[in-house]
Amino acid sequence: MTTTRRPYGRDEFGFDTEQVHAGESIGDGYGARVTPIHMSNGFVFDSFDHSEARFRGDDGGWVYSRNANPTNSVAEARLTALEHGVDTILVGSGQAAVTVALLGILRAGDHLLASSSLFEGSKGLFRENFDRFGIDVDFVDDPHDLSQWRGLLRPTTRAVFAETIPNPKNDLIDFALVSGFAREAGVPFVVDSTSATPFLVRPIDHGADIVVHSASKFLTGHGASIAGAIVDGGTFEWSRYPEKFPQFVGRSYSDFTRSVIAARLGPVLSPFNAFLLLQGLETLSLRMERHSRNALAVARWLEARPEVESVDYAGLEANPYHSIAERYYPNGTGSVFGFTLVGGREAARTVIDAVELFSRMTNIGDVRSMILHPATTSHSQVDPSAREHNGIAEGLVRLSVGIEDAADLIADLDQAFARLPVPAEPAVSLA
Repeated sequence: MTTTRRPYGRDEFGFDTEQVHAGESIGDGYGARVTPIHMSNGFVFDSFDHSEARFRGDDGGWVYSRNANPTNSVAEARLTALEHGVDTILVGSGQAAVTVALLGILRAGDHLLASSSLFEGSKGLFRENFDRFGIDVDFVDDPHDLSQWRGLLRPTTRAVFAETIPNPKNDLIDFALVSGFAREAGVPFVVDSTSATPFLVRPIDHGADIVVHSASKFLTGHGASIAGAIVDGGTFEWSRYPEKFPQFVGRSYSDFTRSVIAARLGPVLSPFNAFLLLQGLETLSLRMERHSRNALAVARWLEARPEVESVDYAGLEANPYHSIAERYYPNGTGSVFGFTLVGGREAARTVIDAVELFSRMTNIGDVRSMILHPATTSHSQVDPSAREHNGIAEGLVRLSVGIEDAADLIADLDQAFARLPVPAEPAVSLA
């Protein structure tokens, strides 16, 4: 007999316990303790009447894996518990999570208001693909300026979007300011929390209504699968605004988004990848503690180097967003950040080509440390003036710091820095 545990309550158990046990299925007829992988696209009905009842939703059973799967449902329940939400929808990638989450809210003629400091893939999605859908998007240049949010608000605005720890600049948002604006505007606040995970911050606890993740990153944690997640906080009162959100009259956000958007568009997560996500979640807190500790050690080392112009890590005391980090991120500020080399693009080339332990990769959130040059990779299609405006300089190098020994990571960067020219000492005035 199979039993499913769903400890959804807020802090019913500690984080470390819930990351192992929340939503688990125990028993598959063979005594398996680990949630099985249900690699089946469909599920057998006992009879004519049974199939009819399933399609009516009377017995809550399984119909087809494009809609729901037993393995995926355990992972969904676990993320729901960890994020303090009410429901989770798993999809095929982080990009699918952003797309499905927002298309559940937006339709042609609607307007999305987003922070300008976002993953470039999200910005491209908003600028180009959403434009093709007839959805307008504006980016708030300074998300810490409430007047800018208010100045871009339209009667057709239907959602506000931001990231917890923007990649690669670490310019943290102030949850109270942005969530307060969203409430004032009568629209949901959607947050991409990929770089933070619920271990570092639970956005729903700070005013977010919907949280999305690229679960390919820290949640799964080992760079072996692609997955996305949408967590419904159950906090936005859709019924107050039936003229804005008619699709939610008589049904919840997650029910509509799962059945009408995700199931029909079809960005399904395979049960095998859901299983890998469950495996990753079991050690999330252990990995995030090490990621954050290592990143802080590396950032402090970089901060002291004469070859480095600046380090964009909110965990550093001198960082302009450190006060926000202290307010919302007591467990650390993650492992993804950028630093800018004095020597520009050629200095970045030298360091990136010289590292031996860091992997030259576009991914983040792996247990392995990774290094990348945003201006020629992730942001290469962005206009150079726009790159410069957003702080993506030619000398900017992005790190995703893994869980190796911090001393080894620093030693690897040190030997790479040894290839750089020694910065000239500033001239001493005798006047």
